[in-house]
Amino acid sequence: MPDNKTRKRLSCCLPLAALATLVLLSSCTVGPDYVRPPAPVPVAYKELAGWKRAEPTLAASGAPWWSVYQDPVLDRLVRQVDVNNQNLKAAEAAFRQARALVAEARAGYFPTVTLDASGQRSKLGSTSSTSGLGSSRIRNSFDTSAGATWEADVWGRIRRTVESDVATAQASAADLASARLSAQAQLAVAYFQLRVDDEIKRLLDATVVAFQRSLAITQNRYAVGVAARADVAQAQAQVETTRSQAVGIGVQRAQLEHAIAVLMGQPPATFSIPPVEYSADVPVVPPGVPSELLERRPDIAAAERLMAAANAEIGVAEAAYFPAITLSASYGFANTAIDNLLRAASSVWSLGAQASAPVFDGGLRGAAVEAARAAYDQRVAAYRQTVLTGFQQVEDNLSTLRILEEQSKVQQGAVRAAQEAEQLTLNQYQAGIIAYTSVVTAQATALAARQNALSILQTRLATSVTLIESLGGGWTAAQLPGDDLMAGAPAQAARP
Repeated sequence: MPDNKTRKRLSCCLPLAALATLVLLSSCTVGPDYVRPPAPVPVAYKELAGWKRAEPTLAASGAPWWSVYQDPVLDRLVRQVDVNNQNLKAAEAAFRQARALVAEARAGYFPTVTLDASGQRSKLGSTSSTSGLGSSRIRNSFDTSAGATWEADVWGRIRRTVESDVATAQASAADLASARLSAQAQLAVAYFQLRVDDEIKRLLDATVVAFQRSLAITQNRYAVGVAARADVAQAQAQVETTRSQAVGIGVQRAQLEHAIAVLMGQPPATFSIPPVEYSADVPVVPPGVPSELLERRPDIAAAERLMAAANAEIGVAEAAYFPAITLSASYGFANTAIDNLLRAASSVWSLGAQASAPVFDGGLRGAAVEAARAAYDQRVAAYRQTVLTGFQQVEDNLSTLRILEEQSKVQQGAVRAAQEAEQLTLNQYQAGIIAYTSVVTAQATALAARQNALSILQTRLATSVTLIESLGGGWTAAQLPGDDLMAGAPAQAARP
């Protein structure tokens, strides 16, 4: 038989042995470990055939994506998006909330420690005595204690929860990057449209001046009796119609200016962009290798991280099949006299362990696991659809830019021919060879050709922006937060 000292040593070693056993068991983690499912990735972009290679100066390696346009005004405006855009502030707050949820889940790794102190004074009811007189007593009680409870993560429920929350927070970070890129692209598209509207306004103003000269010629011919009054009226109508178009451009320009102000987080009333003469070259954007798109688009990265989070939730659901084990301990003092409260004779302590598991739940756990697996399959499908959509957008923009470049060359030829026809027709009218209706037709054709050329330029600039956006705008998945979100968590152990 062991002596008292041996029994005390054994009593001290048993809880330590039990704790060591739980730590070893806690290396088990139920649920599938995450492996990124494959996604359909082409070998090369279909619409890249015949594409002009980008020059190194246009690639803007390491620089903000909008620097390829070499426009200091655009650079200044886009940089304000990060500072004041309210949608970005909301997305950033959502990311901070997701990080806080990671910290909240990580708290499950550690015990919960509480401190309690109480004092009570109570009077007991009257009791009968042999003398027939009632008696009562007043009793004091004081106690103070410290307690700790800890759920042993034997089956990895907490680890899988943290894993899911970390992946969700990374998806939130990708959503923030996607919102930033979208706001920047919206501003750039609006800016280019505004600049082209200024050029159309300048074209219309110059055309009004040219039409006024034609009107003066027609009035002089009418004055000497070689032109009809109808020619004068038609020339006057052409001047006023063109002037009306020039005024109408101001509606869209004002709205674009207001939209840019809001994207920058400013009230439209306090913001303006003065019109200037503008000319821009459409940059050639290197699309890169298709497989890189999986790492360069924040929306694809967000879909992939949500897929990882859903995978971890399967482990959380499966852990419910196993018992939850909780360890508890407390130590304190209790006495009826506060003077004697903190003495050794007043000490009280307790150690305990509890294991609980539902025996029958009507299929609740099985349904939860099935729901988690279905949610994961849904995320896989959404991820693959996001990848397909990303490739579609790149192919769309590549083909649009290539076709628009060809159209622009053809349209420039049309502009030159229309201008020549306009001058020849006006000369013939002055010589009395043709009617004024031919002049009106030639002038309208020349104006429409020049307006169409500017519209094609605006579409090419906007498409180049959307191509950069569809390629990720220089962002990469390596920018997602990682170790800082996992700081303080134990290393992920292998499954049993």
